[in-house]
Amino acid sequence: MTLDAISTFEQNVNAVLLGKREIVRRALIVLICRGHMLLEDVPGTGKTVFAKAIARSLEAEYKRIQFTPDLLPSDVTGSSIFNQKTNAFEFMAGPLFTHVLLADEINRATPRTQAALLEAMEERQVTVDGTTYRLPDSFFVIATQNPIEQQGTFPLPEAQLDRFLMKMSIGYPPVESELSVIDIRADSHPVDSVRPVMNLESLQSLRTHVENVFVHSSIKMYILSIVRMTRAHSDLVLGVSPRGALALRRCAQGLALVEGRDYVTPDDVKRLTVDVLSHRIMIKPQVRVGGKSEQQIILEILNSVQVPVEYAPQAP
Repeated sequence: MTLDAISTFEQNVNAVLLGKREIVRRALIVLICRGHMLLEDVPGTGKTVFAKAIARSLEAEYKRIQFTPDLLPSDVTGSSIFNQKTNAFEFMAGPLFTHVLLADEINRATPRTQAALLEAMEERQVTVDGTTYRLPDSFFVIATQNPIEQQGTFPLPEAQLDRFLMKMSIGYPPVESELSVIDIRADSHPVDSVRPVMNLESLQSLRTHVENVFVHSSIKMYILSIVRMTRAHSDLVLGVSPRGALALRRCAQGLALVEGRDYVTPDDVKRLTVDVLSHRIMIKPQVRVGGKSEQQIILEILNSVQVPVEYAPQAP
């Protein structure tokens, strides 16, 4: 049942985001690992459509916030309004109170408004006027930003970037897929025909299963070796925190689950390391000027760490 649910969900989203099966799989991993996803790409590559397809594939509530410089924290979280009939303040929930939230162009909002998401993403709750309100357990943020146009934007601080389980780029589609997009969208948009294929109960079941995926002690040490090397790397100002190590382990468990295994392999870790860790490090300015990227440094570290050979659970 678990694998059937995973396969059906992926097929549903793949029908909209053509030629990007690996991206769709990683989005599903983020979802079942209780994380949040940051999509950084140029306009027109399908970020918003991708988010809508994920939301509509779930039998869940979906809301979208267009982040702008004049957006206030209360526009996101909600606010207390005085009710003259009851002679008392009543909390009016903002768009943050949903299951799937698309935070479109998140870096266009001021740091104060961006910070309104911090508590929600980490603790799944919001505090307004001293009162704490719980968010749904399935609360899932898909944030987007444009890396090219920086005028009038506010880069996300490290504390906020660290709350995203993965940072990904969709990229341009292959030729065949782009040709299909041109044909398919001549009459209608495929996202309009997306129907729910997974409910919240099925999602919760997947989340329970992923916690039971076996992680060998050698895999844990492999993850820790990668993380600790980022802290000592000469090109970096800031290395990966313990939260990053936990995130990499959790995502590796998610990949093992969606591929039908009950244990994590070194390849699971290697496939996800760049997307999980590259936004959690900070490069020295002179290194960035030289043209080196976070992804290149993570790959260098990955290639220098010894890969474990024993990782499967022992037979009873």
